[in-house]
Amino acid sequence: MTGRRHAIDRVQDAGQISNNYLKSSSTELNSRLRLLARRPISSRSAGGQQARRGTRPPMQKITGSFVAIVTPFNKDGSVDFVAFRELLKFQEDNGTAAILIMGSTGETSMLSAEEKKKVIVETAKMKTAKMPLFYGCTGNNTETTIENVRFAKDNGADGAILAAPAYICAPEADIEGYFLDVADATDLPLGIYNNPPRVKSDLHWDNLLRIFKHPNYVIHKESTTRVGQVAQVLAARPDVSVMCCDSPNLGLVVPTMSLGGHGTANMTGNIAPAELVAISRPWNGDEGAAAFKEAYLGLLPMLHYTYSAINPVAVKSLMKAVGLPVGELRKPLRGLEGEALAKGVRIVQELELDRKYGFKIAPLSAVAA
Repeated sequence: MTGRRHAIDRVQDAGQISNNYLKSSSTELNSRLRLLARRPISSRSAGGQQARRGTRPPMQKITGSFVAIVTPFNKDGSVDFVAFRELLKFQEDNGTAAILIMGSTGETSMLSAEEKKKVIVETAKMKTAKMPLFYGCTGNNTETTIENVRFAKDNGADGAILAAPAYICAPEADIEGYFLDVADATDLPLGIYNNPPRVKSDLHWDNLLRIFKHPNYVIHKESTTRVGQVAQVLAARPDVSVMCCDSPNLGLVVPTMSLGGHGTANMTGNIAPAELVAISRPWNGDEGAAAFKEAYLGLLPMLHYTYSAINPVAVKSLMKAVGLPVGELRKPLRGLEGEALAKGVRIVQELELDRKYGFKIAPLSAVAA
């Protein structure tokens, strides 16, 4: 039987919600129950066609470093596709497992609809068999998100990563419905990005487990501080690639990897790709844990630096300072200057990343000027 829910699943889910949310407000509980009630056993997509549940070809589980890449710009402000190719090769050459294009690191909210389509079309042509390309396809409503996902699929995307639409601050039940509606409208592999600080909507583990019953969802990126939530998803859905943000302020990397996490969905890999590969490798016994500890503690200064300003200000400023072809940030964002930038360059030198990657760094006196 196709559709979002088997009737038995619906009854079990409703019982689980009642137990978990007995102490919640009646309004929120009723909202969640209405969500289940409106799920037809035979579901149809927004276009009126039968939803294609279970028809997606199997995708190899992504493990390791999943880098949210920056969007490079030319001097005239247009997207620099020559630089894009160079940055993608830099990642592939250093072992990155997969790439997210047009995530928050890619300044996606400041790209026009036309630019987003062109980014998908042009970068998909650069794809190789070694490194899948996923695209940030979140729109400001369900229909726009579906259109974005379908466009990405039609033009060669390997998958799409979705967050909740920003600014609308919808209740969890509505956001859960949004993720399921999008998945019913495509057979493209999808990932969930739970990032409450950015979008002002938050999904808890019970929401996530219901969403991950849909076979199109294959990746989860967690950007809260809730280690228990990561554990719940890992325990219940071993088929899903569970990854976490690399921010040291959230403190998720160590517990996620120790619980059997599959990697990190990170942005520091833009400047230190091989180092992020090292801390994103799933543990294999004591040796894996020991290697992780050494790599992670050594990389902490860089992790703290790349998150010292709103993403992607610090990492993109530093990439430009070491000679990577990224261009400027799109206004109103402005790059770091003076001592704030020089601090990052010193970290690059202390970690000997300049020697390892052949970065071209101006004298510190010039950087800090």
